[in-house]
Amino acid sequence: MKPVAFLVFNRPDCTRRTFEAIRAARPEKLYVIADGPRESRQGEKEKCALVRKIIDDGVDWPCDVFRNYSSENLGCGARVSSGLDWAFSKCDKLIVVEDDVLPDQSFFWLCDELLDRYENDQRVGQISASPFICNQIDSPYSYIFSRYGSIWGWASWSRAWKHYSFLMDSWPEIRESGDFRTFIPFGMERRFKRPVYDKLRNREIDTWDLQWGYAKMSNSMLSAVSTCNLIENLGFSAEATHTFDPSQNILRPGRLELPLKHPPRVLADADFVEEFSISCVPAGWKRKFARFLQRFDRFLAREKFTSRKSH
Repeated sequence: MKPVAFLVFNRPDCTRRTFEAIRAARPEKLYVIADGPRESRQGEKEKCALVRKIIDDGVDWPCDVFRNYSSENLGCGARVSSGLDWAFSKCDKLIVVEDDVLPDQSFFWLCDELLDRYENDQRVGQISASPFICNQIDSPYSYIFSRYGSIWGWASWSRAWKHYSFLMDSWPEIRESGDFRTFIPFGMERRFKRPVYDKLRNREIDTWDLQWGYAKMSNSMLSAVSTCNLIENLGFSAEATHTFDPSQNILRPGRLELPLKHPPRVLADADFVEEFSISCVPAGWKRKFARFLQRFDRFLAREKFTSRKSH
């Protein structure tokens, strides 16, 4: 089994359940990335210590354990990004699991096989355990390709992660050059993401994953997305950093069957990409308007192509 990076913080219950899934997969190497406690949060120091003890006491199979424990609280963005920088500097292929993302064992099978299959294919930047916007994609294959890929259970290569920049160094140039239209062709998504990317660049949002999505798209890398949701998100609670409302947790875990059925070509699934793009726009009238605009954009593109052919 390929090396696993385990991202943990202050939730012993989630950590214990997810660690048992990793333990069942028995990776030969385990990279543990832990944030430190916040001094202002009573009892958090003890919770962080308990989380680390679960791992220290629980590794009972042949496994090299590497620890990157922060003594101070760095926050979600800086801690995860710096931790993954460290882990990817140690190995070329890595499966990444957060403490609140409980994966089915077939997630590890998928990652293990695809990390080898696409190791040298520069078109592929990530393997994703979940379609994220649904539980099942209608496809005859075990996975599809997409410009988008969820980080609720994922894997990648150091060759892809080298494009990652926490402060999105290339964003000012791409913002002004017009290249933004090339990798995000849908207008409503651009209108929503442009100010978000500005805030990420200025460190006004404490996260790391949007920068990873930007790195993949701005470098034309696709994600291999499981057609079946393979994870259960345990983190919807008041203590979460971003996922507070349990009613938004629509995903239910499934399982991929072996042998995997591979798609014949490395091409983005247009229908899935469009649906995912729409989901990036806030729900409500804006999302409905985005759907209308995308249909209108397709109509204009078709008319433009037809006109060009007639001449």
